[in-house]
Amino acid sequence: MRTFLPLGIAAWLVLEIWLLTVVAGAASGFTVFLILLTGLVLGSVVVKRAGRRALQNLNEALQRGGAPSDSSNGGGNGLMMLGGLLLMIPGLISDVLGLLLLIPPVQKALGRYAERTFDRKLREAGAGTLGGAFQQARMHQPDGKVVQGEVIRDEPQDAPRDRQRPPLTD
Repeated sequence: MRTFLPLGIAAWLVLEIWLLTVVAGAASGFTVFLILLTGLVLGSVVVKRAGRRALQNLNEALQRGGAPSDSSNGGGNGLMMLGGLLLMIPGLISDVLGLLLLIPPVQKALGRYAERTFDRKLREAGAGTLGGAFQQARMHQPDGKVVQGEVIRDEPQDAPRDRQRPPLTD
């Protein structure tokens, strides 16, 4: 992943720039500017709308005294924000992907796929994996588990260890 992700991003950027130059050659530079400006404005409107919906859902949930639920309005605020961000990024491919994410059936299908993938990865991780990480992070608990480490003192070896320290307050 560390090898192919930067290469994929570089190829995507080159493809976006090439596609913009092709469109500029076929139409004009002004047309490309208008396309990019329209994507920026439309993306900011979409992100603002999705943010307002998410805040409204949170306020309603807090008034009910429960957790926010996406089922009341179909959900998809995160995917809508992602679509808006893709629209705001200059480029035609990112605009097409952003517009696809604004279509409700695509949002639902992608949301279900992401949820299934997340659940599957969580099951594959095994039970207690996260708990084991927390257990290793504890320094000392009543159950006697201690994190191994080494104490490095700044004092020379021949200094007296029980010397009187000055009080912290006057």
